[in-house]
Amino acid sequence: MGGRTKIGIGSYGKSSGGLVELLLSLFRNFTSNVSLRILLVDDHAIVTDGISALLQNESAYDVVAVCRNGQEALDTLRILKVDLVLMDIDMPVMNGIEATKQIKREFSDMKVIILTMHDEKAMIQMLLDNGADGYLIKNSSKNELIDAIENVRAGRQHISEEAHTVLLSRDGAKSERLSGLTEREIEILKLIAEGMSNKEVGDQLFISHRTVDTHRTNLMQKLDCHNIAGLVRIAIQEGLV
Repeated sequence: MGGRTKIGIGSYGKSSGGLVELLLSLFRNFTSNVSLRILLVDDHAIVTDGISALLQNESAYDVVAVCRNGQEALDTLRILKVDLVLMDIDMPVMNGIEATKQIKREFSDMKVIILTMHDEKAMIQMLLDNGADGYLIKNSSKNELIDAIENVRAGRQHISEEAHTVLLSRDGAKSERLSGLTEREIEILKLIAEGMSNKEVGDQLFISHRTVDTHRTNLMQKLDCHNIAGLVRIAIQEGLV
C-alpha cells in the first residue's frame, strides 16, 4: 500500500502551534488588504457619482452603497457592513445633523465624515459636537478627501483647513442677516429652532400664541423664507442653537 501524502507547512513546523501561527499570519495578511467599506449619503446624484469616480481607482476603498437621505443611511447601516460614512447635511426626510446624531447613538464605532457646502462656524461646531469624526467643505481636493478618510480610519479627527480657520475665527456682533430683526424676533427665532410650538413659545415669553404667529410671519418675510424648516436652518447657521 502506498504511503499517505504529507501536507507540508514549511517553516511553521508540524505542530498544532505551528499551524495556528500559519493561520494567524494568513488572517493578518488578509485583513490588512481588506478595503474600507464606505457609504455615501447625499441627495445629489452628480455628487455621489463624482465621489465614487474619485475613489474607484483606490484599491483601499469600496463604495458599498449610496443613500439619498439620513433615514436611508440608518436603514442601510442596519443591514450592511460599513466602516465609514461620507455625509451631506441638507437632505430631505432626515438631514445630516440628525442622521449623524442617530448613527453615533446606534453605531458608536461608526466613522462619519461630513462633506458639505456649509462653512458656518455654528454648523461646523454642531456637527463635531454631535460626534462627526471629520468635516470637509465640498471644494476640497481629492487628496484632502483621501487624507481625511485615512486620518479618520486611523482614529484621528480631520477638519479641513478652511473649516478649521472658521472655527478659530472670533464671533462678531449680530450678523447682517439678523440686523433687521428685533431682539424679541431673535428670541422667538431661537425658540422656534429649538422645536417649540407657538403655544410653547407664548407660554415661555408670556405672550399669546397669536402674537407668536405674527412674529413668525414677520420673521419669514424679513428673512425671505417660506416655512419653519427655513427658519430653523437660518437659526443654525447664525449660531442661535
